[in-house]
Amino acid sequence: MTEIYAGIDVGSCTTKAVVINSKGEIVGSHVQRSGIDYRMAAEETLKKALGNMEPNGIKIVSTGYGRYNVDFATQKKTEIACHAKGGFTYFPKELTLVDIGGQDNKVIKINAEGKRIDFKMNRKCAAGTGTFIEEIAHRMNIPLEKLDFMARKARKRFRIGSYCTVFACTEILSHIRAGISPEELVRGIFESVIDRIMEMTLIEGAVLMCGGVVEYF
Repeated sequence: MTEIYAGIDVGSCTTKAVVINSKGEIVGSHVQRSGIDYRMAAEETLKKALGNMEPNGIKIVSTGYGRYNVDFATQKKTEIACHAKGGFTYFPKELTLVDIGGQDNKVIKINAEGKRIDFKMNRKCAAGTGTFIEEIAHRMNIPLEKLDFMARKARKRFRIGSYCTVFACTEILSHIRAGISPEELVRGIFESVIDRIMEMTLIEGAVLMCGGVVEYF
């Protein structure tokens, strides 16, 4: 029987599972909302990622915000360690890894040997994270999958001045009343996220982007 391994990332917004074989090839994956029961989310996500594969004897590593809720995991690792390991596995060189997650942003610097040499996390605020984008998209009644297309259509740059998600929503409503186009506002939201990242530390060299927000940029 071919050995299989699974990684489960229980994030604040979504839970992800990836199954690989002994050759390191991805043979299954699944993503779903984390909800309020992290253990159940992990179980369901793993089951769907496995499909028809036999789970007996599988080695499982859990990571993410809810990793300690995955009591059936073989090991538990921080998302910082997992990001660094995964990033260097695919891109074995000096890297700056930027993770834009649901509740926080991380910048991880990795040297040419694959060792973490620096790490920064955003302040205790959801501004500039996935939750920030989701909340504003909801207020504007725009599906997430349309945001990138709209931002690319913006004819000029527009800055969102507020750091706080609540204040940013209020600010955007005032801009809508003032006649600022939705495309310009969406671009402003994206650039606000970039501004928050750039404030954290110096971003230089080869940059690897990860996290759910990357899907919408």
